[in-house]
Amino acid sequence: MPNESEFIRVIKESEGIIFKIAILYAADKDDQKDLYQEIVYQLWRSFDSFRSESKISTWIYRIALNTSITHLRKEKKRGPQVGIDEAVINRFDSDDSFLEERLTQLYDQVKKLNTIEKGIVLLHLEGKNYEEIAAITGFTATNVGTRLSRIKDKLRSQLKD
Repeated sequence: MPNESEFIRVIKESEGIIFKIAILYAADKDDQKDLYQEIVYQLWRSFDSFRSESKISTWIYRIALNTSITHLRKEKKRGPQVGIDEAVINRFDSDDSFLEERLTQLYDQVKKLNTIEKGIVLLHLEGKNYEEIAAITGFTATNVGTRLSRIKDKLRSQLKD
């Protein structure tokens, strides 16, 4: 049986990570809540198996991304997805409408990326270095750098249009 108080502490410290992943991989608010809950459930199921061989955040990202990819595959079988709810994107309090508009555009473009690209971008935006992203995704650090460069070029091109 996992240590409940330790698990709750870890989840509270990581809820921003889980929330961001849910936003990127789920189409609407209800789906995002469901995905968030599914990620937490999968983390709970696996909590005893965490062996501290990597950072807890690396372990969380790996489980959250794998859960999200599985969720996305199930969603594709159900049919087309609705665009991300703008209220969720603008969750933070900001008076800077230009910044909000650019953030909305960025999230819209990130949502169009394939599953792997979304994960890499999310990890990069979280401040993870190439080695950390490689540990989470299973790619080499060099491959992560190459992919990230291509993703950035793709996003720049899409945001210019």
